[in-house]
Amino acid sequence: MTADPHRDVVAVLRWTITVTLLLNQAGSDYAVDQARGSWPVSEGKILTRRIRVAQSFTAAIVMALMAVNQGAPSASAQPCPDIGVAFARGTSEPVGVGTVGQAFVDSVRAQAFPRTVGVHGVNYPASSDFFGPGFTQNVATGARDVLDHVRGVVSVCPQTQMILGGYSQGAMVSAFATSDVLPAGLPPEAAPAPLPPEIADHVAAVVLFGRPNGPALVKYGVPALGASPTYAAKLLALCAPGDSVCAGDPAAPVDPVAHGQYAANGMVGSAAAFAVSRIPAALPPPPPLP
Repeated sequence: MTADPHRDVVAVLRWTITVTLLLNQAGSDYAVDQARGSWPVSEGKILTRRIRVAQSFTAAIVMALMAVNQGAPSASAQPCPDIGVAFARGTSEPVGVGTVGQAFVDSVRAQAFPRTVGVHGVNYPASSDFFGPGFTQNVATGARDVLDHVRGVVSVCPQTQMILGGYSQGAMVSAFATSDVLPAGLPPEAAPAPLPPEIADHVAAVVLFGRPNGPALVKYGVPALGASPTYAAKLLALCAPGDSVCAGDPAAPVDPVAHGQYAANGMVGSAAAFAVSRIPAALPPPPPLP
């Protein structure tokens, strides 16, 4: 049976109220007896001090228990989501999922309703150091965070289906996390361990916006990565017309603002529809605990 901390706090509060009433009653009885002259003054002072100390001690216990309970919500207060989204933001965006990531999450929530959606902003530098070994290390750091997050979610929420995504540099992060090829220049010991099949099965979709490709790979020294067979059928890579970062053809027309328009050009809605379509409407019940 799972313990309910809210019920425990209610029990403590009831106990405290009872003790406090008894102490107050004892204090009242002492006051009456003292007025009648039937209680020695020295004993009355001792009782009064004990009552005050006990009241203060009891109040402190209750406040501490309530603070602990509020600071550590129970699992029942935060149930496992039906869908989890791990999204890697683009270069120099603030910590979180970024503008494209937030638009994608909003669309997933709208299309998956009433199913619940949890969100994880991939933890990695997202720096603009494109021209040195630091870039590959940044991508590896983000990929490791993605994979660790998926392992953690699956370990406690086996019913949750995961969607991995990324924009621009963040697309390289999620691509690396789902690739079976090491980026050039990255030592094998520095590469994050891939997900075992039984955990990779919980990844329903991988969605990449504006992933560097073609000339951009050469310009920024970005390693070329392809999805492993495990994720190939789950992958959707989107490149806006005129986006020179992801366009593979150097002769293609270039739109200088196209790379920053994924949140507004309708592609997040298409990507969300693809991802949600890969998640079953009703998941089988988890296996019984041993």
